[in-house]
Amino acid sequence: MNLDHFLTAVTPFNLCLALFGVAAGTIVGSIPGLTATMALAVLVPITFSMDPASALILLGAIYTGALYGGAYAAILLNTPGTPSAIATTFDGYPMAKRGDGDLAVALACFASVCGGLIGAFALLLLAPPLSKVALAFGPVEYFWLSVFGLSLIASLSTGNLMKGLAGGAFGMILSTVGVAEISADIRLTFGSQTLISGFGVVGTLIGLYCIPVLIDLVAVPDRHLKVEKDVKSVRIGEAFGLAMRSKFNLIRSSIIGTLVGILPGAGGSVAGLVAYSEVKRGAKPHQKFGEGEPDGIMAVESANNATVGGGFIPTLVLGIPGTPPDAIVLGALLVQGVRTGPTMFQQSGSIVYTFIYGLIIATIMMLPAGLLIGRYAYKSIVTIPKAVLVPAVGFMTIIGTFAIRNSISDVVIMLCLGVFGWVVARFGFAASPIVLGLILGPIAEQGFVQGWTIGAATNNLTGMFFGRPISQGIIAFTLITLVLPVFMARRRAKATEGATE
Repeated sequence: MNLDHFLTAVTPFNLCLALFGVAAGTIVGSIPGLTATMALAVLVPITFSMDPASALILLGAIYTGALYGGAYAAILLNTPGTPSAIATTFDGYPMAKRGDGDLAVALACFASVCGGLIGAFALLLLAPPLSKVALAFGPVEYFWLSVFGLSLIASLSTGNLMKGLAGGAFGMILSTVGVAEISADIRLTFGSQTLISGFGVVGTLIGLYCIPVLIDLVAVPDRHLKVEKDVKSVRIGEAFGLAMRSKFNLIRSSIIGTLVGILPGAGGSVAGLVAYSEVKRGAKPHQKFGEGEPDGIMAVESANNATVGGGFIPTLVLGIPGTPPDAIVLGALLVQGVRTGPTMFQQSGSIVYTFIYGLIIATIMMLPAGLLIGRYAYKSIVTIPKAVLVPAVGFMTIIGTFAIRNSISDVVIMLCLGVFGWVVARFGFAASPIVLGLILGPIAEQGFVQGWTIGAATNNLTGMFFGRPISQGIIAFTLITLVLPVFMARRRAKATEGATE
């Protein structure tokens, strides 16, 4: 970790790679269905002729840019471009509807850069010790972690808690369709060959979020977003001021994203939801989350971009990829003959440190590139006629869903789920709990079955699930998450009642 590695990272070739990767990733991430995983998978062959450090810089820049790009569609179309941007829709789209979409895009950019830098510096300074955290998590810990994630449904259910819980349960049922995680049994397919592969997360995400928006766009004659004046910028100065006033929220959410990113299988979607729940729990009386609160956007975007650096910690130090994009990067390293593991920082230190410096530089480059692309993306979406916008977005959703597994059946399932999501939304059922249940269902099932098997074999089921220190900590934190909002609501009600008297 010296000046030579930094100078190698800032060579003109590597700088061009970082800028190209960020721009390409941002554009790809903004298209529903075209995720960071897909962008990396398509561009991996290009890196085989590069030296390992340059290849890593390009892949890391694409990954970072794609996570930020998902915020565009989330804010302007209420459709997460990537699964990591699910919680960005909660406050991003309400801001856009009231005419502050340009401000929301700029806030997402500042938050993404902040989270990306904190995650990258954690990778630079804390990789070996933090990698031990991932090793301490067994199947039972992942089970309780998924239970904690499901407890966030209470925060996502702004209207009716029971409807939110019902949506989460329905999402978990969807996650059980197809081949079982552990036993490989075929479940709930009702003889259909199409359902053997189950409900894909990305296709379900596109269907439940995007199709209802397209139906509403067609049904309502008014403009898609409110525009009070000509679009000239993305309100950089105002966004920077809000970000500086919320620096504690940005730092806390970035740390959450880094820690969640270290855990294999969690990823940016879980990190964003946890960070959103935390900032919402400490909300001030004037803050109205779910109605266009800037702190909500900053919490989610800083957390999901921090998972990039956090996810590379177990990937590089332990050879354990935390997310599908990490697995693609790991595969690219293995093709080039670079061995990952605890000795990688000693044996291949020049490659690792050059990559980390390159990741930091790419994250910084995301600020001007993201603001510039965001300006034109916002201007295009708010001014384009509905007759062009609806077919264009519909075409992208179909292509994005089809490209995941090259399956027409996935497109049909996506459209059916979209119509279903639009119908149940009329009765107060939100899409977010359903998607959360679908994401966390396999993690919970795998952890529970493996933990039960080990506990039964050792004749210590109770100790396996409740006797481990990390599990006890997660259980306690889950209980606090469930009880504290009720306590705070009662306290606010008493305060309001006292003020009225």
